[in-house]
Amino acid sequence: MIEEKMANNSTLDSVFSNRTRQNSSQPSPFTEIRENPLKTYLLGIIISICGNFLISISLNIQKYAHMRQSQLGDSRPYYTSVLWWSGVVLMGLGELGNFAAYGFAPASLIAPLGCVSVIASAVISVVFLKETLRASDIVGGALAVVGTYLLVTFAPHTSTHITAHLVQRYAVSWQFLIYLFLEVIVFSILLYLYKRRNIKHITIVMLLVALLASLTVISVKAVSGMITESIKGDLQLTYPIFYVMVVVMVASCAFQIKGLSLTFSVLRFLNQAMKVFAATEVVPINFVFFTASAITAGIVFYQEFQGLALLNILMFLFGCLLSFIGVFLIARDRPKIKTENITFIAMGKIPGRKCKDKVQPEAKSNAYGSLAAKLMCNKPGPQDDS
Repeated sequence: MIEEKMANNSTLDSVFSNRTRQNSSQPSPFTEIRENPLKTYLLGIIISICGNFLISISLNIQKYAHMRQSQLGDSRPYYTSVLWWSGVVLMGLGELGNFAAYGFAPASLIAPLGCVSVIASAVISVVFLKETLRASDIVGGALAVVGTYLLVTFAPHTSTHITAHLVQRYAVSWQFLIYLFLEVIVFSILLYLYKRRNIKHITIVMLLVALLASLTVISVKAVSGMITESIKGDLQLTYPIFYVMVVVMVASCAFQIKGLSLTFSVLRFLNQAMKVFAATEVVPINFVFFTASAITAGIVFYQEFQGLALLNILMFLFGCLLSFIGVFLIARDRPKIKTENITFIAMGKIPGRKCKDKVQPEAKSNAYGSLAAKLMCNKPGPQDDS
């Protein structure tokens, strides 16, 4: 009797397994991607490239919106422009693509692919915004393309499934704890120099941003990876570490972009850098520091270079170097956009005026296009009438 029950159970199990195999003969795209690491790797690269391309388009759309508003003498705030908001929406989609890419490819690869945004932005600005094409742009673009090829070719091709248990184990590993301790010390020293010693050098400002960016990369990859695993069927959103990483991600992003502080007054690191320093300085330095911090975070926290051949590591670093040089050449001394109906008048050439400075009408003022308010700054003296 017992043997008959066992036989029946084995028969049912075999029937159930046969039906399961028949039902799974056409696996879902997520299952196929999960079982093929190469497809997962390529999917992350494609999503990242598309996201960076959207970001470059959005930046040029916002730039064009500011240009057009300045030329038309529109005194309304820039955020009332529909064109500007369309650029913001595209940037959001691009950043969302980068966020999703971290769930499929190594962080040490996704971060350097940000050079795609710089290359595409330079091409778009030349074609659509009529900026000047320089020899350094061509050389820089070629170096960045070669560097990107080396990055994709020699980066770690293994894609680890980011689960809550794995993130918890990485978070308490000795190498990450040492890295976090050193990062806190360096950040405190730089913050002291920035706030107390009032040293506003661009290197200090961008290092502050880069140190925060390393935490952003770690948390973004953890959150994106756990969401990806949940979509594939392995639910990870019930673990507390997921929400801890969400908090770290939001806080580190807020520190970088908005400059929020817990114990100090408002610190506008990235915005302050854009205000104090030229964009041609901020863009390449921020790219280099962010990429270096992201690669370091991927190596230390996610151990992405573990088991990678020495040749692959050297060629990957060489690809990063070429991308850095290419971005520097593209962003170096960018010429200003040629605009119409913006006139500079030398005050020294106006009869009866002593002022030798050049005056440009304020684009946001109601008197744009008229120099009447500016000319009142220096009335003619008796000797001027002769």
